[in-house]
Amino acid sequence: MGIITASLIHDPIIASGVGVSLAIAAMSLTRCLHPPGGAAALTAVLGGPVVAGWGLLFPFVPVGLNSCILVALGLLFHKLARRNYPHIAAKAPVNAHQTSDLPASLRVGFHEEDIDAALAAFDETFDIARDDLGRLLQQVQLQATIRAHGNIRCADIMSHDVIAIDADADPAEARELLLKHNIRTLPVKDENGRLAGTVGLRELSRPADRVGDILSKAATASDSDPAFSLLPALTDGHAHAAIVIDGECRILGLISQTDLLSAAARALPTSRAKQ
Repeated sequence: MGIITASLIHDPIIASGVGVSLAIAAMSLTRCLHPPGGAAALTAVLGGPVVAGWGLLFPFVPVGLNSCILVALGLLFHKLARRNYPHIAAKAPVNAHQTSDLPASLRVGFHEEDIDAALAAFDETFDIARDDLGRLLQQVQLQATIRAHGNIRCADIMSHDVIAIDADADPAEARELLLKHNIRTLPVKDENGRLAGTVGLRELSRPADRVGDILSKAATASDSDPAFSLLPALTDGHAHAAIVIDGECRILGLISQTDLLSAAARALPTSRAKQ
């Protein structure tokens, strides 16, 4: 952008302003606004014979190559820091039961129109997508709930006498245990007694010779975790229980949706009748 501008406008001051403005406009239209993009356009205008010598290759070799190096370093840094990079927009929550109702996690609290109204009230442009902002605010609500009730730990509400089954067991045995004990999630242990996954009637509807062939990934927690940190896992429409494990993945207990609901009911403030 800067090379084309410099070739059309001979005054370097005007060329600088026009080049940077066009670069910012192009980045804004493509939703990739990045301050160094304006600096690259300014370099192209003021670079003199060095930049002119590169010609139309300037955006690809010095600028493009350096950008690739920076992205590679960013990937390496975030991998070492165990953080996601680059940012990938999360999929919108969907109703796991395939009905027209909103997912359970979105039926209370703020809605999309509340975010739109808040952004309109600021009358500013923020460098964050509305969906990402909504996810951030939901996480803020969750963390506030956990902080308010952090004294309730998983060990306080979990069931200790956990009905489990071995991975080599027959699926018919697993089905019998689910029905006999009126439970929806059955932890499965491997040959070393460690948690391998879970099965329910949904998994048992698939043909298999052994329980270990139809496992689902288990929602897990440690006994010292705040109980309310399980809210996302137990309200996503998939998991009906979380397995409490120790550092060696051995089963310590189980927390069902009913256990968490009972804890939430006890945590609610008691209202007093008006005098």
